[in-house]
Amino acid sequence: MKIDNLITMANQIGSFFEAMPDREEAVSDIAGHIKRFWEPRMRRALLGHVDAEAGSGLLEIVQEALGRHRAMLE
Repeated sequence: MKIDNLITMANQIGSFFEAMPDREEAVSDIAGHIKRFWEPRMRRALLGHVDAEAGSGLLEIVQEALGRHRAMLE
């Protein structure tokens, strides 16, 4: 899967959860959603993008979720 598609999908997830009033819960829920519904190779590709490109193109809340919950997502 192309990284542009993964970024778009991650940002859609982030946009949905960003509307939650509790940011901590939103960040946790973003990571949880990605863990539950994304294949490991998709998660690895997204985390590789964060490492290589500093998360370019990802919403701030998505970057935060990936950073805080990286161990769970690997």
